[in-house]
Amino acid sequence: MDAAGKFKIKREDEDCHTAIENWLTAKYGEAGKKVHTGRSRNDQVLTALRLYERETLGELKARLAAFAGACKKAAAKQGRIPMPGYTHTRRAMPTTAGTWIGCFAAAAADDARHAEFLLKLIDQSPLGSAAGFGVPVLNIDKGYSARLMGFSKAIENPIYAQFTRSKFEPAVMHLCSQVMLTLNKLATDLVLFSMPEFGFVTLPEKFCTGSSIMPQKKNPDVLELVRGKYHAVIGEELKALSLAGNLPSGYNRDAQLGKGPLFAALDAALASLGIMAKVTEGLKFNKEKCALAPELFATEEAYKLVKAGLPFRDAYRQLAEKFR
Repeated sequence: MDAAGKFKIKREDEDCHTAIENWLTAKYGEAGKKVHTGRSRNDQVLTALRLYERETLGELKARLAAFAGACKKAAAKQGRIPMPGYTHTRRAMPTTAGTWIGCFAAAAADDARHAEFLLKLIDQSPLGSAAGFGVPVLNIDKGYSARLMGFSKAIENPIYAQFTRSKFEPAVMHLCSQVMLTLNKLATDLVLFSMPEFGFVTLPEKFCTGSSIMPQKKNPDVLELVRGKYHAVIGEELKALSLAGNLPSGYNRDAQLGKGPLFAALDAALASLGIMAKVTEGLKFNKEKCALAPELFATEEAYKLVKAGLPFRDAYRQLAEKFR
């Protein structure tokens, strides 16, 4: 620990675990030499990952709630504005701004439920599995350690404890992919709907950039980056999934390479949620641009004929002919 209160790892320490043990030994003497009793770097790293995942998934849930709240706020403020709904990138049926933006609040709610499931899944402590085969001679109370750290239980099978690195980390990254898919869809819609050719929404100025040569430009750079981050996070998930295969039971050093993708995926999801909540809060819908065209009511008109007694297929053909 230096004068600024920062913990420094010396080259001869090899890693943080040895550095912490050496620091405790220097400060507390013989007691510090006992800190590694019943432990291995393998279960220490795994436990640290679980604690990190638990904390970060909690933060992810909070940001999902904030994003969903921003969507609901936008829907409450401007949600009654009618706008076209699309299928196959063609005008299809009438919808409202509230229904459209509300879809992302619903998606975020499901993503939050996904996060809650993962929090329950990882709520088991690997500490005490040591190198992957338990601790000999000593009667280690893994359950007690688990409770001290806030886990509901300890993983009983020590070999499975190491196997969870191949299962839990990719599962967390898959949640990140799903969160980014929600944001990718919103970003894609906003890039399209904010084009002058559409003009359904006006983006907040602070999330757009200009051009170094074209003075009229208002580019949706932030949305484009969020949209692209979805593909980057999928790449991180695939790295972890690929890394997990063809490894024999027990600890393998290959697992170390999975930490970078995990951190990158979670960082991207957290940052993107924060950004998109702010973007959504600043959206302005343009009522005139969202105005509905007659063909959007074709399905409604067909069902009015059905209600009057005409078979649906005849009503369908009649309206199809009208709009050809």
